[in-house]
Amino acid sequence: MVESGSALEGDGPPGQLVYRSPRGRWIIATTVLGSGIAGIDATVVGIALPTIGRSFHSGVGTLQWVVSGYALTLAACILLGGSLGDRLGRKRMFVIGVVWFALASVCCGIAPNAGVLIGARVLQGVGGALLVPASLAILQASFRPDDRARAIGAWSGLGGIATAAGPLLGGYLITAGSWRWLFFINVPVSIAVVLIAVRHVPESRDPSTAGHVDFLGAGVAILFLAGLTYGLIEGPGLGWRSPVVMASLIVAAVAAPLFLIVEHGTANPMLPLVVFRTRQFSAANAVTFIVYGGLGGALFLLPIELQLVSHYSPLESGLALLPVTVIMLTLSARSGQLAARIGPRLQMTAGPVVVGAGLLTLVRATDGGGDYLTQVLPAVVIFGLGLALTVAPLTSTAMGAAPAEHAGVASAVNNAVARAGALLAVAILPLLAGITGATALEPHHFAHGFRMAVIIAGVACAAGGVLAALTIRNPPDSPHLLRRHLRSYYCAVDGAPLQPGATSNTHR
Repeated sequence: MVESGSALEGDGPPGQLVYRSPRGRWIIATTVLGSGIAGIDATVVGIALPTIGRSFHSGVGTLQWVVSGYALTLAACILLGGSLGDRLGRKRMFVIGVVWFALASVCCGIAPNAGVLIGARVLQGVGGALLVPASLAILQASFRPDDRARAIGAWSGLGGIATAAGPLLGGYLITAGSWRWLFFINVPVSIAVVLIAVRHVPESRDPSTAGHVDFLGAGVAILFLAGLTYGLIEGPGLGWRSPVVMASLIVAAVAAPLFLIVEHGTANPMLPLVVFRTRQFSAANAVTFIVYGGLGGALFLLPIELQLVSHYSPLESGLALLPVTVIMLTLSARSGQLAARIGPRLQMTAGPVVVGAGLLTLVRATDGGGDYLTQVLPAVVIFGLGLALTVAPLTSTAMGAAPAEHAGVASAVNNAVARAGALLAVAILPLLAGITGATALEPHHFAHGFRMAVIIAGVACAAGGVLAALTIRNPPDSPHLLRRHLRSYYCAVDGAPLQPGATSNTHR
């Protein structure tokens, strides 16, 4: 169900908006900017970690929490955010999430110590959990069926570019001012997003939802992720036999099956388990978990390695990842067009393997002072090519495989899986690589651990590509998609089409 909002003449009714219409462009711009601030904050903070560590005299464990505090509530509450959007209105949840995110960003910027910063990051994650799934669900509900794939492709492509540009932005702001500006800059962007959303975005909700909101399920999910994350991060420092570490791991072990029991027995679950009956949806999310886990762990450690071991400045470490942005901007459209022609399987197989190869090439980044042109740039280019192949097909495959009436939940599940993979990788990868203890931030010790970490992350990403090859299937009418593609004109950023029938209101 889509409700009327303020409209521009000639754009068509809500739910049937044309991709190239003025109002359609406003909606895409709003959702990209809104989800973009959440995505950028997930990457931009990585560049600031060494500076934050020096500012608060913190070790690796504290830096892990600066990242994980945000990822924890984002991953745990994003399902609830999608469910609230379907019930109470996607535009409403989007605007609330943007305002919440902006206020939490201010708290991050004025944090007097690491504890307050981590707490504010936790609050930021809640705001992100409200706005991210709503942004994609707004696109699904606003555009006519033939244009939804293009809108989602633009959202994922432009959002990926914004996320990739985060390190460069972070490096510039730290060099020009302070790491605190990484959070203050969210405020004017958020104000603009809210003003545009109020004017141009139509309200939509799922009329079939009824009953209470599944806060119990959200609470159990938070218990699971918080218990597991706390145990894995604090275990090396406090000792694995520490009562608080053991208690947190036990809580996680109990909460995991309890979450499934609660969702199965609840009349209106925030995670309808029925969405996983579609093999394509389950497979796409499994690939998402593996690939984004490898990426999240590696990107947490890379800025620290560049600044601590190779002596890059924050701006130089941000510039080091600039080729990823250029590659995404140049190739995302063509990758999306290729997926539209032949289906997503090729990109979802080859892309993660290429990303894994790029991460493995980062092993050389710690040799001989980390010379950029010969040791860092080749890895970044390979890594960027893999991302350009992967991002749009992965998102649209997951969305296209879910019933349309669960658009908000499908978006939330895919985002939650990605965030949970990155969250657990940030907690586990330093442990597996030996980057723990009081000596973790000593350059020689960190360099040795970083080499092991990128090997593990690279192998994990490549394994995601193998899984995609075994489980992802192309739509049965790919020739029809090709003919339709050849008759169409495409914008600068595009993505793979939704699966046939994904816009119907029946379970497939």
